[in-house]
Amino acid sequence: MRTWGVSDSMKLYHIEAWGDQYFSINPAGNLTVHPKRGEGPGVDLLSVVNEIRSQGLGLPVLIRFQDIIRHRVVALNEAFRKSISEFNYKGRYQGVYPIKVNQMREVVEEILDAGRPYDFGLEAGSKAELAAVIAMNVSPSSLIICNGYKDYAFIKSALLGIKLGKRVIIVVEKLSELPHIISIAKEMGVTPQIGIRCKLYSRGSGKWESSGGEFAKFGLTTPELLHAVKILEQEGLKDSFKLLHFHIGSQITNIKTVKDAVKEGTRIYAKLRKMGLNLEFLDVGGGLGVDYDGSRTNFESSINYSLHEYVSDVVYSIQEICQAEEVPEPNIVSESGRALVAHHSVLIVNVFGKIEVGAAPISVEESPDEDDVVKEMRYLSQNLSSKNLLEHFHDAIQRKEEALSMFKLGFLSLEDKAKVEILFWQICKTIHKNSTGLRYVPDEIEALNKHLSDQFLCNFSLFQSMPDHWAIQHLFPIIPIHRHDEEPSHQATLVDITCDSDGKVSKFIDLRDIKDTLPLHSLKPRESYYLGFFLMGAYQDIMGDLHNLFGRVNEVHVFLDETEPGGYYIEEVIRGNNLAGVLSLIQYSATDMEKRVKEQIEARVREGMIKPKEGVDLQNFYEEVLHGYTYMDMDKQMKLMQLADEAAERAISTPEEQTGMTPISVTLN
Repeated sequence: MRTWGVSDSMKLYHIEAWGDQYFSINPAGNLTVHPKRGEGPGVDLLSVVNEIRSQGLGLPVLIRFQDIIRHRVVALNEAFRKSISEFNYKGRYQGVYPIKVNQMREVVEEILDAGRPYDFGLEAGSKAELAAVIAMNVSPSSLIICNGYKDYAFIKSALLGIKLGKRVIIVVEKLSELPHIISIAKEMGVTPQIGIRCKLYSRGSGKWESSGGEFAKFGLTTPELLHAVKILEQEGLKDSFKLLHFHIGSQITNIKTVKDAVKEGTRIYAKLRKMGLNLEFLDVGGGLGVDYDGSRTNFESSINYSLHEYVSDVVYSIQEICQAEEVPEPNIVSESGRALVAHHSVLIVNVFGKIEVGAAPISVEESPDEDDVVKEMRYLSQNLSSKNLLEHFHDAIQRKEEALSMFKLGFLSLEDKAKVEILFWQICKTIHKNSTGLRYVPDEIEALNKHLSDQFLCNFSLFQSMPDHWAIQHLFPIIPIHRHDEEPSHQATLVDITCDSDGKVSKFIDLRDIKDTLPLHSLKPRESYYLGFFLMGAYQDIMGDLHNLFGRVNEVHVFLDETEPGGYYIEEVIRGNNLAGVLSLIQYSATDMEKRVKEQIEARVREGMIKPKEGVDLQNFYEEVLHGYTYMDMDKQMKLMQLADEAAERAISTPEEQTGMTPISVTLN
């Protein structure tokens, strides 16, 4: 029998497809991160997790590889430089990062630092974002693009940026904004730099295709665009119109959609130039996607193009239209965010147990008084063959339904009902196992793979850490970060620790389809098992909610350094929310709660229900919990499991007739 190896895990989890050379597996079977995309030594992810744990930091934890951000910024800018040179394009590329994708300060600062040689700028879509951007050390030559609906404070903040010597362009999203911009600019004595977003008939592709088209939320129609030009001419601000903008949606899956939109947008730019408007920039918006499943298709979780193809098609399409219209080629702006930050962030969660379908903690041995329906189910279990799989499967379903009806009517004991359920799932497991290798497997039996899957219990909140999966069923690569030299033996779905039935992951990436289960390894007693949720850097950080009051997770920033052990160092640790922190967000005061609990404990002490020393211990415990991590403390959980194991061993060594109890096994890690 062939031994399972690292190469088998690479194929099983499609790491080469979605990893884009940033991720691989080392000979020890551990997931390795390559921040320079295959160049130089990698960072052992398990080693990083072990160092985090040694510092007393609990899981789940978000690990940011800042060097990946830098690599992505350079790759995008160099791709545009190369295409501009190849096509002898007359304009330049000057991109901006839309901070809504990930507003974390160190992420934004890393992008600015990596993009400084390219005059790479920022985009803000709200007053809060603009306040952060204005305070940033943005190069005077870099662009600051202001999108989104704007009130007085937003507009004045943008004009303040101009007064500070920054290149701020205010994009008009609706016609009524333009008079306000002009009025406030006059009030401040500032000449505004204005962009206008136009509505295209072209629409995006994928989940966000409704962002574009004539019914889009933002942008001016053609008549509104012409009226805006007239207003600018009347106000003597014709030369303030610097940028034409369009956007057709995030995560554009089909390159044809990109080309169609760019050609339509460029045609509008060309006509405006012919009207005598001295436009400098054409902003093609965002939409550069990420291949989350590695299939390189136009499926929602993928893209059917590369970075090079995207950039080449944008540059060529703009040039083609401009040459045909005989107008100057504009400087190109793009607002790529997802493609810059998705790869750099990995969420690590620990698995603390599993729920196994059809587990049999009680005996199913035959007894003389059991009902006929149990005997019939037992017969089916003992007489399965490859020739009668489907027939016996149907018979088993019928017997199970019959047993349920009998139980509801009071004709079946609870013990016999339990036996029927155990035997039914044993039959299903045997049928599914025996069906492998058959030339034809009926759909009903094929579907058993999903129904028989284990539920692995994971220490995280789906709503806090992966909201896009819950809200729009967006797929992310999820794999173990270790034990890849072992063959996984379980098909599983994942459940989180929230008290919500929606807190589960039951859809996983695949090159050809969407898988209902994820191959995982057997859990080993008192040994940690870690899963990595990859490509998490875009949107997930900021969009997470406080469902069940699970707050932000712990976070560490990792940088490459070949002189350090393991080739990396942890630059910063940002602790996640404690209970007091998340409770304060909903108007609970930790000091007040501690006082109230203390008063209740003191009252019980006076009543003689609690001893004074016990009261002090309980108060200290309450305060310790209040200032602890909102997620499960797995170190203490391990101690509890050890105590449970010891108790189980004592119970087994005690005669049943003395204890009156039958040991029940549970699967915990």
